[in-house]
Amino acid sequence: MPRTSDPHPASSPRGAVGGDLTGALLRRGDAGYEKTRLDAVWNARKPDRFPEVIVVAEDERDVVLAVRLARAEGLRVSVRSGGHSWVGNGVREGGLLIDLSRLQEISLDPHGRTAAVQPSAKGPAIQRALAPHGLFFPTGHAPTVGIGGFILGGGYGWNSRHLGPACLSIRAIDVVLADGTLVHATDETHPDLLWAARGSGPGFFGVVTRFHLDVHERPTEIRRTVHSYPLALRDEVLAWSYDLLERLPSTVEFSAKVGFTPGLGTPAISLTATAFCTPGHGPEALAPLEEAPFRDQALRAVVGEPTTIDELYDIADRLNPEGLRWAVDGVWVQGTAEEIVGAARPVLDTVPDGTSFVLWMLWGHYPPRPEACWSAQAKAYLSPNAGWYDPAEDLTHESWVHGSLSAVHHLSQGLQFSDNNLADRFDLGLSAENAERLERIRAVHDPDGLFRTYMTPAESTTAYAAAGRA
Repeated sequence: MPRTSDPHPASSPRGAVGGDLTGALLRRGDAGYEKTRLDAVWNARKPDRFPEVIVVAEDERDVVLAVRLARAEGLRVSVRSGGHSWVGNGVREGGLLIDLSRLQEISLDPHGRTAAVQPSAKGPAIQRALAPHGLFFPTGHAPTVGIGGFILGGGYGWNSRHLGPACLSIRAIDVVLADGTLVHATDETHPDLLWAARGSGPGFFGVVTRFHLDVHERPTEIRRTVHSYPLALRDEVLAWSYDLLERLPSTVEFSAKVGFTPGLGTPAISLTATAFCTPGHGPEALAPLEEAPFRDQALRAVVGEPTTIDELYDIADRLNPEGLRWAVDGVWVQGTAEEIVGAARPVLDTVPDGTSFVLWMLWGHYPPRPEACWSAQAKAYLSPNAGWYDPAEDLTHESWVHGSLSAVHHLSQGLQFSDNNLADRFDLGLSAENAERLERIRAVHDPDGLFRTYMTPAESTTAYAAAGRA
């Protein structure tokens, strides 16, 4: 049912608004401010940016009050949900940061096959709630990802080749708008808000406090095949996998990784295919991987092994462990296998030693929808991931991650908001038409620019703590 919440008069003085908060209000210099600022970013590489005020919300009412406090004090608003943005997008210089990390409620309607999920609920918790009812959702691949930023940015999650980007499963949102009201928005009541929420990422002009989602039938089983090959076979493996994608049903998630290979002890090129089985497409969908012309040269092979979503989360966690300094970028690329692999050699030939790798995600194509602004995709996604410990190496790794992609820019079909910072390397996250429409809608719902949008180069000039950067 459409609803509007007005827990505090819009004309309330700033002290009264702040004083009515259930959660914490921290101003720059207060005890606890710095810990809260640092905790708002999962990445060990923390941004050197300082909000004037941080509100750690306990509930939706706190979010309304925080937006009204920002309006009263003339502060622009940024939002942190799970905190997994590689660049710490929510932590901006000045303004007011609304920290949603305590909003983690999950409620289900198993018969209606819907779920209502708050923005900082994480994938494992959502899957545990759904599993007893035979239900599933394409949550993010890392177990530490909160659903808020993930789903607003598109949401390329587990089994998304089959179920679609997670944003397409949004049926309604509860959102606090720039005027300080909380509304329940549906395609019938607020179609422009729903359109923008389905894929605009950091450009969304509101604070979503709850996502109402369509959930899906659980796979009958999950099977996983992994082949790891010597790096000398890299180009051949990548090209073969690109062409193989056409033979695999959408229930198979398919990718390669070049570089760091957990458990192998040496860098390699690894192919991973995960089958989210249905009555129509079972484990036999993985069989084509065994036909690879270089199959007998595998350093290690796991073939059609039964697995669980918990085990998949554990594997993903080992690939992107917490505690490292991370820089990540990515580009959707379209062309022939030979064109893409040839153009990508400057990226692939220079993977740093240690825990860094290049993700080669084989996506294909998912039909866009007129009710969603999500619009950037291609057959393959090329994503450098650098992880390191020493702050003195920051510039080296950042230069590889962002600079090396210039070699494939002529094949670009855009970027994923989950991996990119437009200030580091500009590209299109939406089609030009949808980007223009988004700005027209923003002008209606946030005419004064209360909410921060995509980060600019000017905001990125002091992006990270300067340790190791002379």
